[in-house]
Amino acid sequence: MGRPTKDEAAAAAWRSVMSLVGWGSGRPPRVPAVARQLGLSPKQLVLIWRLPPSTTTPMRAMGEKLSCDASFMTGMVDRLEDGLIERRPDPGDRRVTLIALTAKGAEFRERALAALHEPPPEFEALDRDELEQLATLLGKVAATPNPELARG
Repeated sequence: MGRPTKDEAAAAAWRSVMSLVGWGSGRPPRVPAVARQLGLSPKQLVLIWRLPPSTTTPMRAMGEKLSCDASFMTGMVDRLEDGLIERRPDPGDRRVTLIALTAKGAEFRERALAALHEPPPEFEALDRDELEQLATLLGKVAATPNPELARG
């Protein structure tokens, strides 16, 4: 059997990445597992992850990023307003509701990201040089602009 095509190699690499984060393998998916540890739903965790500290984001725009309709987004923010997220009026358009992390929410986000970014135990199979090479290659892929996003 010959060497795989570039598309075949890319598909194999992506299957491995998806397997490591728990999609398509016997592992529990990483985001839901971490969310459960933190007492959140997966969508709540992703909302906190996608909300940078010291910024505000329109609820509607965040709902679009998370593929949530307005009523779901409202309910999710309601449940996180216990100290992690706050609503603010948009000074430029009173019809727009902005959301932001509170100080407690920013600290919580750091703990959540630390848990999400903890390497899986499978990385023990690689030595330091291999891990550096993997990090370099994945960093290169992650830094490449997505042509689909550029079009839209």
